[in-house]
Amino acid sequence: MPASYDYTVKERFLRYVQIDTQSDPLSSLSPSTEKQKNLGRLLVNELNAMGLQDANLDEFGYVYATLPSNTDKQVPVICFCAHMDTAPDCSGTHVKPIVHEKYDGSDIVLPDDQSQVITTREHPYLLERIGDDIITASGTTLLGADDKAGVAIIMDMVNYLQTHPEIKHGTIKILFTPDEEIGRGVDKLDLAKLSASVAYTLDGGERGSLEEENFSADGVTITIHGISAHPGSAKDKMVNALKVAADFIASLPKEELSPESTEGRYGFVHPTRIEGIAEKATIQFIIRDFVTGKLTAYENYLRDRLEETLARFPGSKAEFSVQEQYRNMKEILDQHPKIVAYAKEAIERAGCVVKTEGIRGGTDGARLSFMGLPCPNIFTGEMALHGKHEYVSVQDMQKSVDTIIQLARIWEERG
Repeated sequence: MPASYDYTVKERFLRYVQIDTQSDPLSSLSPSTEKQKNLGRLLVNELNAMGLQDANLDEFGYVYATLPSNTDKQVPVICFCAHMDTAPDCSGTHVKPIVHEKYDGSDIVLPDDQSQVITTREHPYLLERIGDDIITASGTTLLGADDKAGVAIIMDMVNYLQTHPEIKHGTIKILFTPDEEIGRGVDKLDLAKLSASVAYTLDGGERGSLEEENFSADGVTITIHGISAHPGSAKDKMVNALKVAADFIASLPKEELSPESTEGRYGFVHPTRIEGIAEKATIQFIIRDFVTGKLTAYENYLRDRLEETLARFPGSKAEFSVQEQYRNMKEILDQHPKIVAYAKEAIERAGCVVKTEGIRGGTDGARLSFMGLPCPNIFTGEMALHGKHEYVSVQDMQKSVDTIIQLARIWEERG
């Protein structure tokens, strides 16, 4: 990147995070919340202002746009993708972003709730970013760097390529999705309309990171049926489904197979929701592992624990259902090695050290890969996701802009 380029990623990011785009897992609508379209409309207007003539927001909350090729070479159509929604885990309303210029390495006290302190002990990556400009929220909300950092990075890339026509590239598709945080990010995606051959999500963390592997995932729903009776005459009659559910959850291991006690390549079973009454209770689980075959073993483990629990409550019954959610994108990306190789080269050209990582979670890229659009994940600098301690380095975002510009150039060079 020329030293004279005036990045727009910081200013864009500060605008975008102030728009509430939280998704809702309890909604059956698409998008799950109408307010996600508020950001989508802004992005379409900005893309149009930069000269992209086909930018549009569809009824399901997806933003599509095309940056036309400026080369005579035949280059595969690549797509850069980020999601607009923020996680339901923490409020995204009235986000007040704060820029901590030339960060000095000290703990960051968030002013609107001074009990919220981003410490270097809990967030050691901060110590690698001394001297950077760090953006946080104010202490009462999440920041929304996940994934408005990715959105801002892609928008700045478009700005750069539009203002530097001497940089040759093939056709580039821009895609911004809703509802990624609730697992529906590509449910209503029109692949024919997108018309790309390769994709890259911008939704990764530390500078230089490239994620070509993610958890495979299933969801499990367990419905427990008890026996209802008037509590005044319930002796030897009532079987309380809530107590059965509580006993079942308490029987699960705490030192293994749990997200709070595992890391690296270890998978887990994780109860995410419980609701019900004495007659019937429902428990929802997520099941995760990098090895897809292990999911069945975890599910059978749950079945065995459930049967043991039901035996302790004579008269209780249960239903057990499994829903496939997504699979490890490495199974697809290994069939297309140059997609990852070009991304690694682009990161290096941007002056970063490549860090290949596995995602202990999911990504739109995983589902896109299995839909026929191979899609690894590139860093944005977003850190401490889904909570009030979320932060991002401006310079990390700028390096990500550099990376995807170099990536577009590499695809053109090899065309």
